[in-house]
Amino acid sequence: MKKLFIVSSLLFCIVSHGQTYVKANAVTTLFTIPNVGIETSIGKKSTFQFDITASFWKSINGNPSQFFIFIPEYRYHFKEKFNGFYVGAHLGATVYNFQKWNYFNTDMYEKGIGYMAGATIGYQKKIKNRFLLDFFIGGGNHQGFYKGYLISTNKRVDGAKNYNKSGEWLPYRGGIMVSYKLN
Repeated sequence: MKKLFIVSSLLFCIVSHGQTYVKANAVTTLFTIPNVGIETSIGKKSTFQFDITASFWKSINGNPSQFFIFIPEYRYHFKEKFNGFYVGAHLGATVYNFQKWNYFNTDMYEKGIGYMAGATIGYQKKIKNRFLLDFFIGGGNHQGFYKGYLISTNKRVDGAKNYNKSGEWLPYRGGIMVSYKLN
């Protein structure tokens, strides 16, 4: 209970201090994969964003398609915060029950966790007093730890003793965030 109080107090202090925007990605929403976040000021030209992307689809055409991505990110704004070009650096985490791109048209899927380290570039444009658009693209290296299964039987098919491991350099985020200023 004490930890919850401390975390809640810290979040309240962050949100109540400076400018804070809540965001939703218009592009991923069109594909029924919500991406929501919050971005708050932490310095003269610096902000901190935390966003979550989730696919709640248990399967698409019989193929597992469920994943969750959690990304905390530091952003440096060249002009001024919440206006113009910025770059960001992040470390993130993933949880997935998904058929990897190189397993399409097979009977195999993976269930696992992973972490990522990467960068984002973007441009923010104010459109009204409390609204702005955030155009961005990002990617980096993802390291996954998973177990492989057959879709038809849910039996494990890989030869790994504990977890398989794989790493890829990928573009894994992007879109247009519609942002609303809280204070």
